[in-house]
Amino acid sequence: MAAADSTDGAPGGIPGRRPDTGPGAAVPARAGSAGAGSAGAESARAGSAGAGSAGEPAAGGAAGRPPTPVVVSLMLGMALVALDSTVVATAVPQIVGDLGGFSVFSWLFSGYLLAVTVTLPVYGKLTDTFGRKPVLLFGIGLFLLGSLLCALAWNMAALIAFRVVQGLGGGALQGTIQTLAADLYPLKERPRIQARMSSVWATSAVAGPALGGLLASYAHWRWIFLLNLPLGALALWMIARHLTEPVRSPGRRGPVDWAGALGVFCCGGLLLFALVQGGVAWPWLSAPSLGLLAASAVLAAWVVRVERRAAEPILPGWVWRRRTIAAVNLAMGALGLLMVAPTVFMPTYAQSVLGLGPVGAGLVMSVMTLSWPVSAALSQHVYRRIGFRNTAAVGIGLAALILYSFTLLPYPARPWQPALIMLLLGGALGLFQLPLIVGVQSTVGWAERGTTTASVLFCRQVGQSVGAALLAAVANATLAARLAQAPVPGLPGHLDEVAEALEDPAVLPRAAAGQLREAVAAAVEHIFLGATAAAVAALLVLLCVAPRRFPVLPELGEEGKR
Repeated sequence: MAAADSTDGAPGGIPGRRPDTGPGAAVPARAGSAGAGSAGAESARAGSAGAGSAGEPAAGGAAGRPPTPVVVSLMLGMALVALDSTVVATAVPQIVGDLGGFSVFSWLFSGYLLAVTVTLPVYGKLTDTFGRKPVLLFGIGLFLLGSLLCALAWNMAALIAFRVVQGLGGGALQGTIQTLAADLYPLKERPRIQARMSSVWATSAVAGPALGGLLASYAHWRWIFLLNLPLGALALWMIARHLTEPVRSPGRRGPVDWAGALGVFCCGGLLLFALVQGGVAWPWLSAPSLGLLAASAVLAAWVVRVERRAAEPILPGWVWRRRTIAAVNLAMGALGLLMVAPTVFMPTYAQSVLGLGPVGAGLVMSVMTLSWPVSAALSQHVYRRIGFRNTAAVGIGLAALILYSFTLLPYPARPWQPALIMLLLGGALGLFQLPLIVGVQSTVGWAERGTTTASVLFCRQVGQSVGAALLAAVANATLAARLAQAPVPGLPGHLDEVAEALEDPAVLPRAAAGQLREAVAAAVEHIFLGATAAAVAALLVLLCVAPRRFPVLPELGEEGKR
């Protein structure tokens, strides 16, 4: 593999990058720099006005602060991605009623997710090669093209295909905006922009379903996609006009690894397709599942071979050789897995077990999105004292206890009890995720930040896909066992009939409906036990793999190991 661990020459010859060797990996401290390498001083202070990290140019406005239009445009771009799935989800009945295709409508979400996930590492490397601005402009343009095509779709197959086009653009938005957030702000102020991004996701989670329902009920579902056009066009214009990146030397650009990009895309697509469809469209041990998994394994081996020979690989080996990045990747993969429990199964629990309507179920889940950004914004006061790793460890440790507490709820629980759990869980996960993102972005220079950020987001998306498959299998197994052992007649005889019975419990005898609710409650308890195990795994990764102090690169005004 190419010399991925070489150093970037920063202004004045200061080393901008070096291998991450964990504890003991140090950057020579400038004489007289106060507190260099001191415990608890992991967060580097903001450097001189307008300075970024060593070896990286400062983008944006003067005095290290990006112009307000740039920040607004980034938040608009993030809103396009954040609103997408929540708005579409509430309009599914109208879409199916108009276009048909009930048996495949889930691919409106799965196809989009696949496209976003498998393109994240590709776009990450392209941003490090060509800069953030051209990739972001391309991504917004492609997302808007997909939105326009979705609004013009004539049947469900066309709509799914155009949703994939949207996802190809969404992958560029999601990774590049997170990378720019680190480029535009010095380390001391990065929690501010990250908290704003978190607030965009929180607002979207609450407002998205309501907006989608209003558009589908009082206008037409096609307006869900047409609404993206003016918002995206505004973001596109503001970024093109106000975001300025320094001119990079052509000598720093290597050849684009298109073979590796294609391999990553195909391998990731096959793997995620197998995980999404396994246990749903066909049994896990059937020929289609085994064939897809075998093909993805063969492609993975081919990708490793191609990447080893590439001058500038899409998935460079240093992403996994450096302890900090590898640990954060694994921890974020576990986060993606455990998030399946509150986001996918909690609404089912609220409606089927607690008897709440769709609005009430949405409120139970959405309180997590209210506490998450608040906790993320406040996390800087913690990690500046005890470090990135320890802050994240506290957060995920609390999350494990909170997830486990769900299994201790009485049956039937009162609605405020799971709502309180979701509120506390959001606070714990905000304390976990943001320090890891800010910390890992601060250990690399400009030329590696896009790849690093994309690898973190990619691992989280893959963890979510794996978690959906694994936890769905756990839920199905629990439901099947409980229904088979139930002492009352009239229960669904097959798992496919459970969804219909849950939608209209009145079709079942009263005793059978009660047994079905208890079976669902037991299944969701097992799901939360699995999520607890994922949180514990993330905690062990942080304690055993991550260095005690992240090797943060110095900023141009203060060097030192933080």
